[in-house]
Amino acid sequence: MSDVILEVKNLKKYFQTPKGTLHAVDDVSFSIEKGKTLGIVGESGCGKSTTGRCILRLLEPTAGEILFEGEDLRKLKLGKMRRKRRELQMIFQDPFSSLDPRKTVNQIISEPIKANRLMRSKYDLENRVLEIMETVGLAERLINVYPHELDGGRRQRIGIARALAMSPKFIVCDEPVSALDVSIQAQILNLLKDLQEQMGLTYIFITHDLSVVNYFADDIAVMYLGQMVEKAPAAELFDNPLHPYTKALLSAIPIPEIGRKPQRILLKGEITSPIDPKDECRFGRRCNCAFEPCGKCSPKLKEVSPGHFVACHSCG
Repeated sequence: MSDVILEVKNLKKYFQTPKGTLHAVDDVSFSIEKGKTLGIVGESGCGKSTTGRCILRLLEPTAGEILFEGEDLRKLKLGKMRRKRRELQMIFQDPFSSLDPRKTVNQIISEPIKANRLMRSKYDLENRVLEIMETVGLAERLINVYPHELDGGRRQRIGIARALAMSPKFIVCDEPVSALDVSIQAQILNLLKDLQEQMGLTYIFITHDLSVVNYFADDIAVMYLGQMVEKAPAAELFDNPLHPYTKALLSAIPIPEIGRKPQRILLKGEITSPIDPKDECRFGRRCNCAFEPCGKCSPKLKEVSPGHFVACHSCG
């Protein structure tokens, strides 16, 4: 466990709504080793992004522990948490709305450095900005341009540069390529991989695209309606998926082979409401493998083989 940089225990995030309590993230636990990538996948609304934001305390968790290098981030007061965020950064999904349109590339990248008073010399600050721009593949001539003057790929590189400005150890990548063209996606993914190797970065990579996460992640966690239903090494998850929901997701991946028709698993039935959910399997109403215990209690995540965890009454 000495290589574990982040350990999340029983993380919960609930929102109060007029109809009741929305269980956005419900009892999620996992750990990540230093220099590794955990991919979190699932359909829209399953709690992927909320989990990432809770880890960085951009949203305050309802309950649970977030241990970063052994220190519980939930117990840190505001001032200390602000200093700790130098080591914890985030790359946002939309490379346009996440950047201030009134600021130049130079101002965007230098802003966190100024806010944390890491450099007082204007000369040193400008050199640091140019160094980061070179690292992420942004030409020096772009230092004084505005985000709207650039394409999506370059805008996302600015977002990555801003995250790197503080020399972090851990980055939450919240669907960083979903708004980009396929050719640009490959460039950004390769850039993130190269940066991880050069700097020893640890990532949480949030996405709905399983083909992308298979390429990028060491381990993959699958979420459904606020709960983690399966977690395994990437190769193991693709070769031996156990949870019915994981199998359905994998069956939806397009196969670029002429004449080969993949066997799609079509999910039918009513989606369980995440508002005040009953103590039952939340996937049970859409599952072809559901049986009596599924309607009586929610399955717990358990290890069925080394490193392979699943929450399903019919598995293991």
